[in-house]
Amino acid sequence: MLVGRVLLGWIFVQSGWAKLWNMSGFAASMPRRGIPEFMGYIGAPVEFFGGLAILLGFGTRYAALLILLFTIVASFSTHAYWTFPEAQRGAQHTQFWKNTSMKGGLLLLFVVGAGRWALDWILFKRK
Repeated sequence: MLVGRVLLGWIFVQSGWAKLWNMSGFAASMPRRGIPEFMGYIGAPVEFFGGLAILLGFGTRYAALLILLFTIVASFSTHAYWTFPEAQRGAQHTQFWKNTSMKGGLLLLFVVGAGRWALDWILFKRK
């Protein structure tokens, strides 16, 4: 559980960290994805801190749901491969289905919890 949770959380931590350092640029890219600009100011911290919560196993089930929602929005706004020109479709197809597999991991994490090697277990003696 620990290794799976760390691996799942890490991608969101490192990606969210980059967005936090260029939040205005990230937010400015939202309209071309069909999302209001202000959502970029919400999405970057959600991605980073949600990923960190998953990585550490803190509020794991809530963090998994929050990151699941973030990943659903990202999949259909940024990686909607069927809307891309043929030359870009293959790469976006891969990104979309990578996100789909991560959604499966997030759902699993929501159902089973963080496991013993997590702040949830240490602080609350529960999964």
